Amino acid sequence: MTTEAMPAIDAQLQASVQQFYATHMQLLDDGRIEEWASCFTPEGTFTVGGVPATARGRDEIVAGATRTVEQLTAQGITRRHWLGMSAIRPQADEVRVRSYALVFQVTAGGAALRSSTTCEDVLVPDGASWMIKERVVRQDTPA
Repeated sequence: MTTEAMPAIDAQLQASVQQFYATHMQLLDDGRIEEWASCFTPEGTFTVGGVPATARGRDEIVAGATRTVEQLTAQGITRRHWLGMSAIRPQADEVRVRSYALVFQVTAGGAALRSSTTCEDVLVPDGASWMIKERVVRQDTPA
């Protein structure tokens, strides 16, 4: 693909999306689940490959994330999420973002890559920032 074939992304849009993700993922990694979940629209959805059902609405998103954080804390595990290589596609009233998401797991024994995934979000504007209307996370699999 040549640079002429790639759509230009407004630098301000790109910076605002990147700042949103930096704040959003650090809230999760700090265990601030309510604040992290407030980045989803009230009716937002969160689908994770390997989990039987889609979480619908903030209450379900909070419940699932809280269970995970409690389990990890009990096991002495800290997680760090890194989103990058974000392809941002503006639409009429939303922005679609596909990112690579790496999850690192930190224990007393050190840090290791836990999983490599893709994260596909539909973002809607929320004043000066964004809210997640829909998130789908897929685990990478061997070719």
